[in-house]
Amino acid sequence: MLNLLFVRNRYFGDGFAYNLVPFETIKRYVLHRDAFNLDTWIKNLFGNVVLFVPIGIFFPLLNVKFISFWRLTAACLAVMLTVETLQMLLRVGSFDIDDLILNTAGAWIGWLLARWKLAQSNKLN
Repeated sequence: MLNLLFVRNRYFGDGFAYNLVPFETIKRYVLHRDAFNLDTWIKNLFGNVVLFVPIGIFFPLLNVKFISFWRLTAACLAVMLTVETLQMLLRVGSFDIDDLILNTAGAWIGWLLARWKLAQSNKLN
């Protein structure tokens, strides 16, 4: 995660870079996939999902209050908003609402896996 904040040379320009239009970046990657190399395409679409799967798994396993879907979502959004805002302010990236959407999807996948694992362990008891 530190890589998200401290990697240089990912930001070009003098102003703040941001996207506040939901699905704009995702749509661009899908519709113009031929304009991007496969590595960039996979990192930006699937990497943002996969990156937050562990948070969706570990938050509920470490603290039972995050078994609640809404509490997990609120905690993940707080973490992601902080990271996205810092990326923009430190000019090492951009604030992209689509990253929040993809990160949230990853956390939800992790949450489903954690819930499934907890349900399986309760069946054994």
